[in-house]
Amino acid sequence: MNPFIYLASQSPRRKQLLEQWGVRCELLLPDEGEDVEALEAVKGAEAPAAYVQRVTGLKLQASVERLRRRGLPLAPVLCADTTVALGRRILGKPADAAEARRMLADLSGQQHRVLTAVAVARPAARGAVRQWAALSVSQVTFDAWSAADIRRYVASGEPMGKAGAYAIQGAAALHIRHISGSYSGIMGLPAHETAQLLRAADVRLAC
Repeated sequence: MNPFIYLASQSPRRKQLLEQWGVRCELLLPDEGEDVEALEAVKGAEAPAAYVQRVTGLKLQASVERLRRRGLPLAPVLCADTTVALGRRILGKPADAAEARRMLADLSGQQHRVLTAVAVARPAARGAVRQWAALSVSQVTFDAWSAADIRRYVASGEPMGKAGAYAIQGAAALHIRHISGSYSGIMGLPAHETAQLLRAADVRLAC
């Protein structure tokens, strides 16, 4: 069994969830000069599910290359990416407060999807790599947000860096009427799917 994994994500939520599940992880963050944000660019009329799985695969490939380039001890690598979809429209991370306000106004009173793709690679000697991947899709329904609610929430800073301009574990939860699917997946790392991938990669879990 592998005693630890590399987590190629800057999300503190993902690290916290993995530690709750008994997984010891070391961060494998990009080198200076790596343009990880460029990997998140949407291609044309790309469907949300295809988009989030493609981006996660690209991030995993870049992370395995980073691991080998640094000469680090071999261990499984985990990547994940989350996107919010309103119909076929992909809502990524807002570029600024104005875009965050527009996203939240569009989500107000609507049901939308939160898609999180997870991928795990287990590199071995001589360049061999085994990979596993999964996709979690959840439904979230917001009640109506007033313009004042949106302004206050955006002013808190919480929406920045979050797909769809909100975090379910934060103040936005006060406006969520219903969810269907994986709560941890909406946070950014679906528990059930992640556990399946880690077990396939022979990673030790709490249970």
